[in-house]
Amino acid sequence: MNWARLIRTALAARERAYAPYSSFRVGAALLARSGEVYVGSNVENASYGLCICAERVAVTKAVTAGEKGFLALAVATQSSPPSPCCGMCLQTLVEFADELPIVLINPDGGRVDTALQTLFPASFTRRLLES
Repeated sequence: MNWARLIRTALAARERAYAPYSSFRVGAALLARSGEVYVGSNVENASYGLCICAERVAVTKAVTAGEKGFLALAVATQSSPPSPCCGMCLQTLVEFADELPIVLINPDGGRVDTALQTLFPASFTRRLLES
């Protein structure tokens, strides 16, 4: 796994975020099983409910390209310590990856190595729909 590449990609995506309301820029780099990296930046909207997070942009791009399995995720924020994914993003990610290593980073070199299961231990998944 090339974490350095994912980190660089997420930091670059963060710079392209559209965040005129919150000024909280987020970039994500999602590694698919195919080896392809899908990039996302948060996109805000004056109608706040229409905002979309960087992680969900990356997942949507990957799924649109035919990917449904993921190996790793890097998320770049400006906060210190680096911010974790929001609940909507965690729910979206768990749809496609039960186990997903995640690195949270910021431009100042802050880094938190974690995993989807750690951030979202009691997730709602399709298995619950089958019971």
